[in-house]
Amino acid sequence: MNIIVAIKVVADDQDIQVAADGSLDMSKAKPVVSAYDLNAIEAAAKLAEANEGSKVCAITVGPSSIDDSKLKKNILARGVDELFMVADDSASDLDSYATAEVLAAEIAKVGGYDLVLCGDGSADNYAQQVDVQLACRLDVPSVNGAVSIEPATSSFTVTRRLEDVSEVVEVPAPCVIAVTPEIALPRIPGMRDILKAGKKPMNVEPAASPCENVTEVVEVKAPKQAARKLEVKNASDDGAIEWFSAALKSALQ
Repeated sequence: MNIIVAIKVVADDQDIQVAADGSLDMSKAKPVVSAYDLNAIEAAAKLAEANEGSKVCAITVGPSSIDDSKLKKNILARGVDELFMVADDSASDLDSYATAEVLAAEIAKVGGYDLVLCGDGSADNYAQQVDVQLACRLDVPSVNGAVSIEPATSSFTVTRRLEDVSEVVEVPAPCVIAVTPEIALPRIPGMRDILKAGKKPMNVEPAASPCENVTEVVEVKAPKQAARKLEVKNASDDGAIEWFSAALKSALQ
């Protein structure tokens, strides 16, 4: 079974600084794999381990800064066999449409595949659009919200966790499946895994053509910090539960 994992490299949120006007300074933030994509990588690795002869390839696109030795080894140390990366400053801050377009081109270079896995969303924008747009470009079925995947002869049985029910669907291969964090807990690579990762294939190249977004980002700012009201009620007081319920409802509106 040939498995492809589409991942996004984002700025480490622990290193992002917020200016006085609310703008975000990411100049000192190191590149890391989006947290949701770590679950997808682990799901792919476990599927490969359970099916002898399988191969896992990771694909990603981003600015030239993602061509980072430590980052690439970290990806390959998680059960990934080969990495395909488009690292080009023209690919900075791509929207879902442009990202899917570049990833589809990379998948064509990887070759035949049975399954493409994506994370539930990216840790920065969390648009949840790349998986469906990628499936559209590849002309294959798409399923999201997956909490488990069981391979069959020419299909996959997928359990989806919806808001109030679990759903089991069968999707023919090849297909694109977006997984939720609960599908697999990401492993912590050991030193031996990292050393082995340095010997695995890493294919890094610039963008074949200029990457153009179809959406325009007007502004990105951190939310203003609101002062806490520090209202405390005793649960045994008359009307305390009703007051809490009303306050919670108001905050969620």
